[in-house]
Amino acid sequence: MTVGLDGPRAASASGKTRQLVIFLHGYGADGNDLIGLAQQWADVLPDAAFVAPHAPNPCAQAPMGRQWYPIPTTGDPHSNPDILAALDGLDRFIIDECEAAALSEISVALVGFSQGARMALDAGLRRDCAGIVGYSGTTLEPPRPRANSAMPPPVLLCHGDADQVVPINAMFDTLARLTGPVRWHVAAGLGHGIDGDGLALGGKFLRTVFSDERSTFASAMAVEG
Repeated sequence: MTVGLDGPRAASASGKTRQLVIFLHGYGADGNDLIGLAQQWADVLPDAAFVAPHAPNPCAQAPMGRQWYPIPTTGDPHSNPDILAALDGLDRFIIDECEAAALSEISVALVGFSQGARMALDAGLRRDCAGIVGYSGTTLEPPRPRANSAMPPPVLLCHGDADQVVPINAMFDTLARLTGPVRWHVAAGLGHGIDGDGLALGGKFLRTVFSDERSTFASAMAVEG
């Protein structure tokens, strides 16, 4: 695996690894912030292993935390060297994890929170992964183009309508920029975080995209919850 990009892991509940879920944490946190979701989803994803890599750089505003890239950013995000380096490292990590687990990308899902959601979306939309879950985050503007003409992977976006860090309007802006199958959920009264409904929807979404039911995401947009 990529040197310098690793984090806590959880084995599949069944002992058979047929899928992999990669958690991408938010700004100022680290992989330990999300790896606990593996236990929450063990029953619905018994054949999935989980890994939550620490972002590559110390966080300037949280001495004990990590960052994928500095905030704020200026100029075109697609030419920002910090963002490009973070995405390159994540791409290599995904490839290495697939090789180590003998899995194809269609058996890998990306789940991100806040800055990690942006990483998951921008990296995942260019790949042939099973699906992407973004909590309280957005894509880069606009999303990076795919390397092939295939339909982008299914996406689930969950966001609180009381989020003061990434306002709810950012989610709707993201929806307008996505061209593939998307589902979304707005949590009433939720700030910048993940609630129980969002976790349940995320687990259900991942179970579906890891199965043969991806045709259920044929519509461009649907409302969950």
